[in-house]
Amino acid sequence: MTPPVLAPPALPIRTERLTLRHVSLDDLDALRYYTDPEVCRYLPFPAADEEALVKRVATMAGRRAPSLPDEVLSLAVVHEDTLVGDVILRLRTRADGATAPSVAEIGWAFAPEHAGRGFATEAATALVDVAFAHYPLHRLIAHLDPRNTRSAALCERLGMTLEAHLRRDWPEADGTWTDDLVYGLLREEWPAR
Repeated sequence: MTPPVLAPPALPIRTERLTLRHVSLDDLDALRYYTDPEVCRYLPFPAADEEALVKRVATMAGRRAPSLPDEVLSLAVVHEDTLVGDVILRLRTRADGATAPSVAEIGWAFAPEHAGRGFATEAATALVDVAFAHYPLHRLIAHLDPRNTRSAALCERLGMTLEAHLRRDWPEADGTWTDDLVYGLLREEWPAR
């Protein structure tokens, strides 16, 4: 059976201070924070060189209308005409092998010069709203390195529950292994906004 194709969410999304919109190729310079080793320290990929950054932005710009498991929605987070970060929603398969996505993973990255202003919380809250309002999701998850205390705090502000601490579960670029925290949020735990 062919799964139904879901319509893309209505964009842009506007919050009190932010606009969430599709990433475009014109965002290359603004997304240079992906070349910063400190920004990428807890991400599942190393800091990008110029060639890798061009490819990454092209990939992000193509992530516009996820409908099937493992497809991704990438959104630029803009404050006063300045791209300050980005958020993603990756659709996942259900454990029973069903084709309609019922679980999704959320993630975020923000330029260091815009940190500490609540933008990540505001953008992630809007993304969770879209995830539960637009997609037939049962739950959301977030994976993060336990050393990433700022992202753990963000998960908690979103109302997510720490569900697992997987020891030495994620390979590092240097060949070592790091732990993986799994946070989760069920549809019924997310208040309608």
